[in-house]
Amino acid sequence: MIQGGCFCGSLRYEINGTLCKARSCHCSQCRKAFSGAGSAYAEISPDAVFHWVSPTGSLKTYTSAAGWGLGFCTDCGTSLCGVFQDQVHGVTLGSVDGDPGVQIEQHIFVGSKAPWDHIGGDAPQFDEYAP
Repeated sequence: MIQGGCFCGSLRYEINGTLCKARSCHCSQCRKAFSGAGSAYAEISPDAVFHWVSPTGSLKTYTSAAGWGLGFCTDCGTSLCGVFQDQVHGVTLGSVDGDPGVQIEQHIFVGSKAPWDHIGGDAPQFDEYAP
């Protein structure tokens, strides 16, 4: 069981199953959304079940393009999850309690990363989406 939540504790979730396809995106939109060098995000495995274990009154979803968006806490601002067509698609790795069971597999949109961003580790880097 994977558990996680926001900084202030207003929103909590559980995932019965595993995460997959962990990646970090360095595009300008992710830098803004995550207030950092980029995102650290993993998808919920197709056979896993995600559910909120706290009331979701503090949950707000910002939809950016073509049904994609981010869920965040309106109390503390923590970005918690990715949403596609109103369904939670994945979670931000920083919101997971403890070990999420995955590591960053790839860095995407490195071609537009911030000039102050220095990527470490040995995960492959792609200028845009991975092939």
